[in-house]
Formats: sequence, C-alpha cells, structure tokens
Amino acid sequence: MSNWDLMMPGMGLTAIGLTGVTISYMGIAHTFIDGMHALTGLTMFFGLIFLAAGILDGGVSTSNRAKATVLVILSISLGFGMYAFTMNTIESTNILAGLLITIAFPAIVIAYVATKMPERVKPIGSIIVLAAATGIISFVAFGFVSPDTYLLAEEIVEVEDSGPTGPIFPITILANSSVKGNPDYDLDVSYVQKGYIVEWANADSFAHTVTSSVDVGETFDSGLLNEGETFQLDTNELEIGVYEYFCIVHPWMTAKLIIEEPKEPVTAVIPEGAGIQQEGQIYYDPKALQISIGTTIIWINEDSAMHTITSGNSQEGPNGVFDSDLIAGGDSFEFTFTSSGKEDYYCIVHPWMVGSVEVG
Repeated sequence: MSNWDLMMPGMGLTAIGLTGVTISYMGIAHTFIDGMHALTGLTMFFGLIFLAAGILDGGVSTSNRAKATVLVILSISLGFGMYAFTMNTIESTNILAGLLITIAFPAIVIAYVATKMPERVKPIGSIIVLAAATGIISFVAFGFVSPDTYLLAEEIVEVEDSGPTGPIFPITILANSSVKGNPDYDLDVSYVQKGYIVEWANADSFAHTVTSSVDVGETFDSGLLNEGETFQLDTNELEIGVYEYFCIVHPWMTAKLIIEEPKEPVTAVIPEGAGIQQEGQIYYDPKALQISIGTTIIWINEDSAMHTITSGNSQEGPNGVFDSDLIAGGDSFEFTFTSSGKEDYYCIVHPWMVGSVEVG
C-alpha cells in the first residue's frame, strides 16, 4: 500500500511549487522572475520526489485512494501548466518544460521497471545514464565544433519597436503613494488631447500599476512598474471620453484621464524692442491670455535679444511650472496647460517683462 505520510506533504509541496512557477512565468511578480522561480521549481521537484516515494512505497498501489491522488495531481499540473503556457511572458518556458520531461520520463521508466521487473533495473538504468551522458557530451562538443552554416537556420534580425511617437504628456506616480490617503497620481485629473503620448513614471519605491477601471485593464494596463520605470499610452488608440484608472496593488490609488479633441495652439509673440524698458513698449503680446485646459501656447521671439518665458515672478523667482531657458530671435517655446488656475510668468533676463495665463 502507498505511504500517505509521504504522499500528503508531496502533494502539498508539488502544488505550492507549481503555483509559484506558474506565477513567475506569467510575469505577475517581478520578485519571482528575479530568482524566486528557482526556489519554487525546487519545491515542486521535492514535492514530486516525496509523492513518488509515497506512491511506490510497498509497490505501486492500485487502490481508489491512490488513483484519486494521481488524478488530483494530474489536474493540478495540467491546469496550471496550460494556464502558464497561455499567459506566458518568459521566453525560457519551453526550456523549463523540456527539463521537466527530460527528468520525468526516465524517472517513470526506472520506477516502473523497479516495481515490475527489478532484475532489469541495472541494465535499463545504465542505458538511460549512457544516453544522457552522450547527449551532454554532444551538446558540449557542438559548442566547440559547430556544424556547417548550411545546416543552421538563417538568423532572423528582430527590429526593436521604438514605441509610440508623439508629444509626451507626463504623469508622475508620487513617492509614498502606496500609503493610503497620500497623494498618488500627479495629475489626478488629466486633460489630454488626442495624439499625445501619456507617460506615467513611478517615483515611488513600491511597484504600482496604471490600469483602466471599468474593464480592469482591458483598455490599458501597465503591468507592475518598479521604481524609475515608465509606461506609455498612445491616445490615438483611445476614443474621445473619460477613462478612470487605478493601481491594482493599491486600489485606493485612483485618477482620471480625459481624452479631448485636438485643439489649435494659441500664439503669443515677444515683439521687437521688448528687451528695452520704456513707456508704451509691449513685452508679451498678448500680455494676458485666457485658455481652456489642454491648450498649447506657442511663444515666438520676434526680438533681436534673447529672452525667457519662465513661470513665477521676479520677486519670488521661478515656481517650476514651465521655463523656456534662453530663446534667441526667431526661436519659439511651447507649453501645454493641463490644470486650471492662473500662472504668471516673466523673463529672467529682463524682469520687467511680465505676462499671465488663466486656464479655465
């Protein structure tokens, strides 16, 4: 009869190990991919050893309990195995499957012969060992002396996908956003014109996701973003409308993406003579602008002197919202306003040059 004291922990270890291997090869947890998959694979092998020892203890059992156990293990293995292959994101999955088959097949043959024909265990085991040694030696040998190139498949050069192209609309996943109640996505509500590339950058030490809420990732899903990683979304693939999203790992982190029709940019100029402070001189034309959220303003320097368009004022200095740096005559600077409010700006070189933008 089978030894259930060995079979029960064997089943548990096999199930836990196989679950870990499946999770790692699906790419759900980066921790697993970075090394834990080896530990879970080892756990699975130990489980199979315990299970095999329990089943074979005292001979192969033909009881209904043993048959039910085999069916359970097969169901777990096939279920997780098929799911892992279907959702696989790791290129070495086929290698893992090949190793499992390479180990399992001789083990099954030797175990069967040991129970049914024990007198033939040594010759069959020797044949398997010799076959394995021949394969290993051949593999190593071909590493030093390769066959002629006509026997090898032509190398396929893959062209890397550079990703979507277009103007970038940045959104930051803020530091400490994993703590419930802290600010999370900046911006919370983003008005983006269709045609822009929305780019989320994770500035937190914890992993986060950017996942569409209504369909839990069917529209867009970044997967896990570690610290410093980014995710880009091409708005050309989205319809005009509102898209709420959240972090699967920290579901209290929510924000909203509003895709709008492209808007014509608004133009402002720095006229000739703006670098000279004098009565009646126009420094920014128009001086005060009123625009809607998502509008881009293009400032064109028509003066011979160099100027800046810097958010803030000459008393308190720049506030960091936008800054053109020095732009020479004939050059321009553009900025898209994504949140409501009033922004004053000035020229750092000529602080009497001031203007404002009111976004509503």
